[in-house]
Amino acid sequence: MLIRTLPLPTPLTIPTEPLTPSSFAPFGAVLTNPAPDLRPSAAAASTSSSSSSLLPQGYGAVSANQGTAIQYRGLAPPLRDLYAHAPSGKGATPRTTMFVCGARELEPEREDGAGASAGSNSAGIFTVQILERHPFTTQTFIPLSSSSSSSSSSPVQYLVIVAPTLPPTSADNDLPVPEDRDATLPGRGMPDLSRVRAFLATGSQAVTYGAGTWHAPMAALGPPGSAVDFVVVQFANDEPVEDCQEVALEGGGENGSRIRVRVLGRRGEVSKL
Repeated sequence: MLIRTLPLPTPLTIPTEPLTPSSFAPFGAVLTNPAPDLRPSAAAASTSSSSSSLLPQGYGAVSANQGTAIQYRGLAPPLRDLYAHAPSGKGATPRTTMFVCGARELEPEREDGAGASAGSNSAGIFTVQILERHPFTTQTFIPLSSSSSSSSSSPVQYLVIVAPTLPPTSADNDLPVPEDRDATLPGRGMPDLSRVRAFLATGSQAVTYGAGTWHAPMAALGPPGSAVDFVVVQFANDEPVEDCQEVALEGGGENGSRIRVRVLGRRGEVSKL
């Protein structure tokens, strides 16, 4: 639900960063295999002996399925349902849905606002127009696959764009957010547009937005006509302003200020990590 339109007094262009658990920690969690080269057979051998040093430490790793799998029990913080604090008093239910996200069209990189830059290593520019948050729930996006209208395969990549939350003002007093006794939630303030960050995620990474984290709607990358399928896990009670709060970004001036994300790579394609 759209709750406000925020002015953009000055333009802002930001680069993409690689998505890692540590870099994204202020905004949520990244779910990815912490030891992609470790196979279950080696893990099973380590647990059947006196040593389990082959298993990654700090992720709650155990051998499972009769030694044919590794289970990571502490990969990320648990999902959160905070709707008990919602003003409506309406409880939430867990939701598992699918978003089929079409690849976003990137604008060509320009040097001076007039022409495309020669020799640039930028694949293009993505413009952020909307930010949203889900005050009472975490929201996890799990990429499944990439579908393309062409015969050539393309790696799954998508943008994860987030912003810190400003201290609340009197204009925010009526916005429903959970009671925060432990001061661990972002609060009811607006997004800090001067500190927007953009991460480039791969198909081997799922992402959980923390409850109340300001983020852009999912932006899949890829060739025209392609899409990325995401399984999405969250809680919801179907009260619009409690489930989702959106702000639109509006630039002033003759050409309009914008928040632009520079996606790096060879001209015409997204960079391959």
